[in-house]
Amino acid sequence: MIFKDYYKILGLEDNKVTMEVIKQSYREQAKKYHPDVNVGNIASEERFKDINEAYQVLSNGVSKRKYDRMWNTHIGNKRKRQEYQESKRGKDAVFSDFFNMFFGNIKGEDKEETKDRKKPQIKGENIETEVPISIVEAFYGMNKKISLRTIDAKMKTFDIKVPAGIRDGEKIRLIGQGKAGQNGGKNGDLFIRIKIEKNSKFELMGYDLYTSLYLTPWEAALGVRVNLEGIDDTVSVYVPAGIESGEKLRIPGKGYKDGKGGRGDLTAIVKIVVPKKLTEQEKELYEKMKEISKFNPRAK
Repeated sequence: MIFKDYYKILGLEDNKVTMEVIKQSYREQAKKYHPDVNVGNIASEERFKDINEAYQVLSNGVSKRKYDRMWNTHIGNKRKRQEYQESKRGKDAVFSDFFNMFFGNIKGEDKEETKDRKKPQIKGENIETEVPISIVEAFYGMNKKISLRTIDAKMKTFDIKVPAGIRDGEKIRLIGQGKAGQNGGKNGDLFIRIKIEKNSKFELMGYDLYTSLYLTPWEAALGVRVNLEGIDDTVSVYVPAGIESGEKLRIPGKGYKDGKGGRGDLTAIVKIVVPKKLTEQEKELYEKMKEISKFNPRAK
């Protein structure tokens, strides 16, 4: 009977290796010769069985010491390595004749464990989806229920906690809620990407919020103090005389949360609004201003 060099089967030079190295070599060889990767290749299938057999022996302290004594006699002392040869085993047998003669059933191992070792554990795929929320919801944070259709076409509801001040595009991770793992592997995760929707009142740019400040022509000309509604309170803003449409007024510390306990700024963009309909008195005043005013915005 041919002596099986389990160390060589796992791609190792000799038996002066740690258990961690043995495990790492096993994973590499098992991945390389796995039947799912080498479909229809009988030689690879037999090699895969030998790899599992080698790991079965070398990963167990008792059987490893017993094997090392034989290895030193057959291989180590001779300083010579035999070419790899497949073990002889019966049809559908897990272990070779060599293994059965010298080791039999290793203590602590059972048929179910041996069966599980045939295929490596594979983690399930992650799933990603997108959930839209408003700027106000993102600013304050919220608990939200979402319903998603699973791979088996069933609807499943998830409770998610959206933290206050979350950024556009940030993801919330739900561990183990992705696709199922294989061969005992862990499930994948579910990633929920937050999409902050555009708002008619506020626009988010970085940590700053932008809003419109509407003024009448006379407010813009004479100057005025107005109340401006922010995302979480109302602030008093002084508008200087002669301000024009498009000019900006910055209110520090009234913008979006920066994630460090601070806030960005709130910027008010001035928009001067002209009345669509005038009373007779208003029309007279505009006509009079037209006569007496020397202001010409088109003059160079």
